[in-house]
Amino acid sequence: MPVMTVRIIGMIGVTPPNSDATLHVIEGGLSPHYVIEAARAHEASDFDLVLVGYSSSSAEGFLVALHAAEHTERLGYLIAHRPGFVAPTLMARKIATFDHLTQGRLAVHIITGKSDDEQQGDGDFTPKAERYRRAAEYLELMKLAWASDQPFDFAGAFYRASGAQSDVRPLQKPHPALFFGGASEGALEMGARLCDVYAIYAEPLASTRERLKDFRARAAAFGRTVGFNVSVRPILAATEGAAWDRANRILAGISGHKGWSRQEAVSGPVDNAGRRLFGFALEKDVHDARLWMPIARATGALGNTSCLVGTPEQVADAILEYYKLGIASFLIRGFDPLNDTVDFGRELIPRIKAGAASIDRLRAAG
Repeated sequence: MPVMTVRIIGMIGVTPPNSDATLHVIEGGLSPHYVIEAARAHEASDFDLVLVGYSSSSAEGFLVALHAAEHTERLGYLIAHRPGFVAPTLMARKIATFDHLTQGRLAVHIITGKSDDEQQGDGDFTPKAERYRRAAEYLELMKLAWASDQPFDFAGAFYRASGAQSDVRPLQKPHPALFFGGASEGALEMGARLCDVYAIYAEPLASTRERLKDFRARAAAFGRTVGFNVSVRPILAATEGAAWDRANRILAGISGHKGWSRQEAVSGPVDNAGRRLFGFALEKDVHDARLWMPIARATGALGNTSCLVGTPEQVADAILEYYKLGIASFLIRGFDPLNDTVDFGRELIPRIKAGAASIDRLRAAG
């Protein structure tokens, strides 16, 4: 297996959290000061990127990220984007512009909407399977805009363009990394053909190994190789017993609330990725010694809700087991967003990066 460089991703919210058992951070208005505070905390803690999320009611992610980028020096921004609301030729220029204005600190997470109901909040009534086909065509047209030296025409099932041309190209070549997630056939086909990083929730190591094998084969069928990102919620304490106690306090603090207003009344998972995660949560509370699933079960696996519980050393070791499978990117965020960001920078991230470097040296020597 080739030597990799580990990448640590966080997530910035747009308003201060209202508890230390916060599930989701992208709703609730906008605090420009808090955006800066959260971004700077991630930069100081040696995160490489932060996710800026998207919902049909939340503050606009590209503007949030640009505001944060103006007040940080190194931190990159993984911006969630839903194809379908902005013309792909315009989006190609928007991404290229942002990439230049931030000196290459951009990646884009392509999403198609967690549920039909949530997507309809932005006026899109297109069925989800069709949204994936539309997103694939959208990415094709964006890539043409980035790559074409001359005006070009495009005619597809969802988009048409005549004489399309972009005066601005991404600073990163050939373009900023394109992440995607999902477990449906439409998501997998789109990602294998057109995206760079497959983002999945943390699930047991054995199933993760098979999932990576399957997706690598899908990408290889298109002559491509892809990277992988695992999203997980670390719950840390100085001792293992204290970490499990904290995990149970967080579960009690959630008290059945999903933390996402449009989904509070929904029972059970709302997408294929959530159904997959929920299935593991129903099997048992703990997989692989410290992959803890009760919050995923309590919330219907709405979003990133699988946890790794233990001391910083134990959780770092657990994350490095995924690294050994070939996963080089990890999105980690806590339930007490700002304080956990600081703790991760002090206790967890140095151990992950040092451990990954040690694994890389052994691979290179072998």
